[in-house]
Amino acid sequence: MPRPLAPIPNTQRVLLGVSFFVLFVACWALATLGGFVSKIFLADPITMVQNGWELLTKFGFARDIGMTVWRVVGGFTLAALVAVPLGILMGAYKPVEAFFEPFVSFARYLPASAFIPLLILWAGLGETQKLLVIFIGSVFQIVLMVAVAVGATRRDLVEAAYTLGAGDQGVVRRVLIPANAPEIAEILRLVLGWAWTYVIVAELIGSSEGIGHMIIESQSLMATGQIIFGIIVIGLIGLISDFLFKALNRGLFPWRLA
Repeated sequence: MPRPLAPIPNTQRVLLGVSFFVLFVACWALATLGGFVSKIFLADPITMVQNGWELLTKFGFARDIGMTVWRVVGGFTLAALVAVPLGILMGAYKPVEAFFEPFVSFARYLPASAFIPLLILWAGLGETQKLLVIFIGSVFQIVLMVAVAVGATRRDLVEAAYTLGAGDQGVVRRVLIPANAPEIAEILRLVLGWAWTYVIVAELIGSSEGIGHMIIESQSLMATGQIIFGIIVIGLIGLISDFLFKALNRGLFPWRLA
């Protein structure tokens, strides 16, 4: 048995991660190809791959993927541009925190999907409505998490900056932001994963393009292979974006390597 919290080599980590996917697909194939589960309810891996290839080559699914990625990136970027500065201000200045924190704490519990009927009334069925769903689902989470991170900055760093003659704004620019930049980047990486759930919900209603639209259309046709392929594509894109985010964070903040 491994020791608690003991690190493992990267090669072993990759092998363990890949082995889970291999085992998962093997169990899936056994259940479907072995006749234990009806293919009406769950397509087998071979059918799923065939249906996915048809989606890409015959039905323009690549455009759907591109639209979904654009919506996630657009809505998430808007949320980050608003939330990160506000979170830093809330963490740094207690009056700002006292003013915004009750509302932010209230709003972050509201499901973004509940706003879809209102957003359709306000913004119609176009791209604005979908971007706003992702924005609402992400912005309040980022604000509060950034505020907590900045508010937990080591006091000795702040006191040392004042001792060396820094002013209030200098402490924010030269201590609070640099000290918490790696943590803020990690927060953005985590919330980006949540943004993918919001975009699919937004695309399930009143959308003519996107992965979510393909999934709901496939559901009406009982094409479970296409549904599973769409879900797997979402997971693969999310996994790739997560790895890219981690690599970017390691490059920007090498002192925070885990």
